[in-house]
Amino acid sequence: MRQLFSLFLALLSAASLSSAASDYHEQLVLRPLPLSTLLASFNFRSNITLSSFEAHNFDLFPRSLAQILQHAGTRELHLRFSLGRWDAQSWGARPWDGAREGGTGVELWAWLEAETDEEADQKWRTLTNALSGLFCASLNFIDGTRTTRPVMSFQPEGDHPNATMENMHLLYGVLPHEVVCTENLTPFLKLLPCKGKAGVASLLDGHKLFDASWQSMAIDIRPVCPSGGECVLEIEQTIDMVLDIERSKRPRDNPIPRPVPDHELKCDSSKPYHSHGTCFPTDYSAGQDWSLSQIFGKSIKETCPLTDPSIPPVCLQVPESRSVYASQGSTEKKNPDRMSRCFEIEPETGFEMILPRIETEDPAKSAAVELVKPETPLLYAERSFTGHGQERGGVQTILRNPSLDTEVEFIYMESLPWFMRIYLHTIEARIEGHFGEQEPLIKEVYYRPAVDRARGTQLEVRMRVPPASTVFLTYDFEKSILRYTEYPPDANRGFDVAAAVITILNPEKNGTRFAVYNMRTTSLLCSLPTPDFSMPYNVIIFTSTAIALAFGGMFNILVRRFVAADEGPEMGSTIKEKLGRRIKKLIEKLVKGKTAEKTAAVETKG
Repeated sequence: MRQLFSLFLALLSAASLSSAASDYHEQLVLRPLPLSTLLASFNFRSNITLSSFEAHNFDLFPRSLAQILQHAGTRELHLRFSLGRWDAQSWGARPWDGAREGGTGVELWAWLEAETDEEADQKWRTLTNALSGLFCASLNFIDGTRTTRPVMSFQPEGDHPNATMENMHLLYGVLPHEVVCTENLTPFLKLLPCKGKAGVASLLDGHKLFDASWQSMAIDIRPVCPSGGECVLEIEQTIDMVLDIERSKRPRDNPIPRPVPDHELKCDSSKPYHSHGTCFPTDYSAGQDWSLSQIFGKSIKETCPLTDPSIPPVCLQVPESRSVYASQGSTEKKNPDRMSRCFEIEPETGFEMILPRIETEDPAKSAAVELVKPETPLLYAERSFTGHGQERGGVQTILRNPSLDTEVEFIYMESLPWFMRIYLHTIEARIEGHFGEQEPLIKEVYYRPAVDRARGTQLEVRMRVPPASTVFLTYDFEKSILRYTEYPPDANRGFDVAAAVITILNPEKNGTRFAVYNMRTTSLLCSLPTPDFSMPYNVIIFTSTAIALAFGGMFNILVRRFVAADEGPEMGSTIKEKLGRRIKKLIEKLVKGKTAEKTAAVETKG
């Protein structure tokens, strides 16, 4: 599958630099995946000549973003908004060879032109604050504790003069706790020439995008200098998402899933336990059928008039034998690889595409006919915490090379928060099942220790994994105790640790190595010693009570007047007099009442 995406990328690159008419183009690539999922890759690319950029003569290039780049002295920019997890075991290699992928949350790295590190840090703060307002994200929280300067992991993708490279500084920041939502999608669409009102961008809907199992939004800005042509500044916007077909096909007015009736169930008769009363459904193993309006909630109403007509806007990666129905006004062209086809759409014409289900009794054969077999990744990686307790812990990364004859060399980079203090002497790489002396797996280590509340830990390891082997990379760390004001409101949830960046290298060419594949591990959740935040309240209550008792007693002593018993009036005689008068009045009332009763009785007899 890597060759297919490389082919599309090469076509886009060639078309974008061929003529002035191809200053903007867009394309949607759809690829059905196993387990009833669909990969949708949106790609939008536009460029502007450097002379027009310097003269502030913007046409298709977004002005809002261009002014930020000029003000912050940014020569190359890469921004990622990601959510979810890519299932490499089921879905295979990542789209675009992982070049448009980011870790969970927000990632930003850029090359800034500055004379000193202090000037670069100042421009970095300017850039993050401006992008935070533009994309409605928390990029302004990328401070010194979340910023690193990678040494081996990232290389410029654009064409930069040697004189400029001497004053360029690479800075990398990450926010793993950032929640990506529709507030980030709306500014993304506003950067497009058609603003998401026409073309393939009209299919993008926040409800569908953020309901995906995995999604990534990427913005890449880099200078490109073709041979024999004028240098241009290119902006490429990419959205990749993996949709669950069954969930996406639910109507928005009735999204509650309901079981399929018994008579409509399609069972896999190849299972040994299949019988009249036992059924294993085959809907999630094969048999995809969908349309654009079902998956995205709407079809393409019209093409974007500013796009390059030579680039087909919609492509589908299914075997050549698979039937696909498209609406009128579109032309289907099958690619020579026999595993993909593209559709050309006439201007001001809508587009709808239907992928019908293939009826077959053998699910294995159905999957082979319906789906393009996912390509095996160059490397599998997973990362987790080890140890127990609130004082120390460890990190373990499992790296597996699926190739039987090719060694994989890569750079493993981690950007850790300052409260995770690494014990560098504990870093170890070992092959599963191998003990004793062996050829070193780690070739080079770059370590920049953390400074409390000033900067995080930076660790870059250049290592290799032999063919058909599994390597365990482990190290220990110590947890710091924070001040109570440094804990977030959800302190008991834990602290997010950014995903590790893995850059797989090509074999050496002319003494240098070039990145060929990028991937991210999953982010981690670190639990730190957390105080009982109810204790300040209890202390305040007890302290207030003690102060009230002490102050009240002291106030009574200072203000209240004390009089001796013999100096006061005779309270006893006064009480006796009052009590005697009340008893006398009560007796008089009783006597008067009895007299009145006798008088009434005499009158009655008379």
